[in-house]
Amino acid sequence: MRHGFSITRHPYRVELKGKTEYFFCRCGKSDTQPFCDQKSHRYTEETPLKFSVEVDGFYYLCGCKKSKHIPFCDGTHKE
Repeated sequence: MRHGFSITRHPYRVELKGKTEYFFCRCGKSDTQPFCDQKSHRYTEETPLKFSVEVDGFYYLCGCKKSKHIPFCDGTHKE
């Protein structure tokens, strides 16, 4: 179900596997936030960001899409 933009003022806490490729949604329209659903950005100027982490674990991914360290949250949403 589509709920419009999925930009939030809170980070997404997600479990990531090391050395696995992920695609972070930068447009805010993906149905699978914070990850790109590979279709919603097609009519925007944004493209997904491919990233990976070295170590398995829980990470905080940016929900406001304004972090200076995209895809990771840096607390920008608190400003």
